[in-house]
Amino acid sequence: MTVSKRKTARNKPGCTWLGCRLGLTGLVAVAALVVVYAMWYRPALRPVDPATRKTMLLQVVAGESSEGLCADLKAKGLIRDEKAAWLFGRISGRGKHLQAGFYDVSAAMSARDLIMAISDGKVAQRKVAVVPGLRIEQIASRVERGGLSDAKSFLAEAQADAFTGEVKFDLPRGRTLEGYLFPATYSIAVGKPAHEIILGMLESFGSNFAQKYSADVAKTGLGLHKVVTLASLVEREVMADSERPIVAGVIMNRLRAKQKLQVDATVIYALGHHKTRVMAKDLTVNSPYNTYMYPGLPPGPICSPGMESLMAAIHPATTPYFFYVATGKGTHLFGRTYEEHLANIARVRGGAK
Repeated sequence: MTVSKRKTARNKPGCTWLGCRLGLTGLVAVAALVVVYAMWYRPALRPVDPATRKTMLLQVVAGESSEGLCADLKAKGLIRDEKAAWLFGRISGRGKHLQAGFYDVSAAMSARDLIMAISDGKVAQRKVAVVPGLRIEQIASRVERGGLSDAKSFLAEAQADAFTGEVKFDLPRGRTLEGYLFPATYSIAVGKPAHEIILGMLESFGSNFAQKYSADVAKTGLGLHKVVTLASLVEREVMADSERPIVAGVIMNRLRAKQKLQVDATVIYALGHHKTRVMAKDLTVNSPYNTYMYPGLPPGPICSPGMESLMAAIHPATTPYFFYVATGKGTHLFGRTYEEHLANIARVRGGAK
């Protein structure tokens, strides 16, 4: 039997009219997008003023929409085109994750960088340096100058009773937090409430001293509050770190002997203003902080003591001295008896002539 072979026709390469038209339309659309990107979108995201060094503080409120933010940025002259900025937020997904807070912004930033910073929550920070020896009013002033909580609100909040149960060490009930705001340089978010700022300083005091050296504090037999008070006296009286344990030892000797401490720094605290030299008339100020008038330690700290003074308070030197006098050169002369003390005073005055 003969089998006949049937040839199958194959379509030649090519395309239909509709297919070609759709392909051409796609190419035109892509070309249009490229043009729009190059001629509008990309330039619209560029910084308004790349050379400027001026910054401003921008507040983003909770629940603010991407549209509202972009309109605000445009109104403040921070972006070129709010629609382009909004489109970036939409395409990248960043516009759905705006975080409330205060931000340091500038016209030198691109719209892309602005929106990314806000969606990442990179809020403005301010540094506050709490150096050893500052009184609580001085700390409050530094916080205010840093563009954070105003000093009045800070002081009103800096009460021990407001933080009872929030820290892992005992606070003096019914007193201010004088002495408990640990000396350090703090980076604080703009807009943070005074309570949270103070809590951060208290937690630093706890982690660096109160909790870490709780056993050493217990061995002194004084309790934390008196240890901090003693340390604050050492802080204000002494400049040389090597002398801090000695002065702490002198104060402890006088406490054991039930002698009045007669510490000039406590009189200055009682007066309420700084003096370089305490005069005889100053010693008559009627205040429980006047250790020339009242025996024992004052009711509380007179400043925020640094770590060296805190360590001196829990590890005072064993010393025979009961007196000391400043030389005027950052050091002291120490005496065992009142006669030696008078001789040291004469030496200092003689050396000053």
